[in-house]
Amino acid sequence: MSAATFDAIVLGAGAAGMMAALTAGQRGRRVLLVDHAPEPGKKILISGGGRCNFTNIHTAPDRYLSENPHFARSALARYTPADFLALVNRHAIAWHEKTLGQLFCDHSARQIVDMLVAECRDGSVAFSFGAPVTAVDHGDGLFRITVDGRERTAPSLVLATGGLSIPKMGATGFSLDLARRFGLPVVQTRPALVPFTLGEDEALFRSLSGVSAEVVARTGKVSFREAALFTHRGLSGPAMLQVSSYWQHRTPIAVDFLPDAQSDWLLEEKRVRPRATLRSTLARRLPERLAEALADRLSIESELGNCRDAGLRAAQERLARWPFQPTGTEGYAKAEVMAGGISTRALSQKTMEATKVSGLFAVGEAVDVTGWLGGYNFQWAWASGRAAGEAL
Repeated sequence: MSAATFDAIVLGAGAAGMMAALTAGQRGRRVLLVDHAPEPGKKILISGGGRCNFTNIHTAPDRYLSENPHFARSALARYTPADFLALVNRHAIAWHEKTLGQLFCDHSARQIVDMLVAECRDGSVAFSFGAPVTAVDHGDGLFRITVDGRERTAPSLVLATGGLSIPKMGATGFSLDLARRFGLPVVQTRPALVPFTLGEDEALFRSLSGVSAEVVARTGKVSFREAALFTHRGLSGPAMLQVSSYWQHRTPIAVDFLPDAQSDWLLEEKRVRPRATLRSTLARRLPERLAEALADRLSIESELGNCRDAGLRAAQERLARWPFQPTGTEGYAKAEVMAGGISTRALSQKTMEATKVSGLFAVGEAVDVTGWLGGYNFQWAWASGRAAGEAL
């Protein structure tokens, strides 16, 4: 075997790519891991505020979007959050659980990258970092790539370069372009887990930049109860990022600002505190600036005792289903992930291998599988990378 010949070449040293490489390497395969960045795991390092939300204990197939909602089931069942957590524990990385099953490093996301690199080294994975792939060819059962003027060959090639989100971190559509070259269909891509922008008619809410509140946000048939954050451009925070993955352009979002309120709560407030105003009543339940903005929009200036019940019921209904009409999103620059990607119709759900191109695999964000916010996309990266690595 010459120095430029390998059993498998993995393009992309992110979460999914490193998992595929270390898995195959530890099975005795000779693996080359390639990335145009000078160091691996750049997106891992910035994740979770620098502490890497590396998985979610509530991982289940129904928390992923895909044209085939069942595609992720096989890989997720065979490599679970508990499996990755065992790896984290073996490397003595301290971690903690935050809300909604999210697991984070106590100290730094760098620990996850160092762990994956160490596991790759245990599998004798060769690294080629800091130079772009300038050519990819396929023939006679071999894939040929050119990096830094040198040709490397292997019978298997793994597309793991991620998606289009956060281009300042080096994100490109390289895997998508290669997939198309090899005849694999690509589902229309779009930014996901991304903040919304609001128009001038919602300028009052954009003036609340920095204010957050726990809400229930809805779009279509899905809803999420988490924090919403007003920004100078529109709406962000976990609740908004979650619904953004399901949002269809030109459709409204409904927000329940008081998800714990009882029915006819405002009429009860009228009975108990007839001299209170709507603004002061909302300010006891919501941040003051938000309470003021909502009260201004509802145009109820009188004391509650002077308000008609019908008017208060209408206000309750509006506060429970407040409509926002986003003008769009902040795009891939602020999106945590890309939705869409290499069609699952073209891949084996067990191995992640292309059904019509022997030896070609696709894993991670490049594939049309997009998880909820909160560690789900990392778990898909680990699971899909492991599935490919076991098949190489």
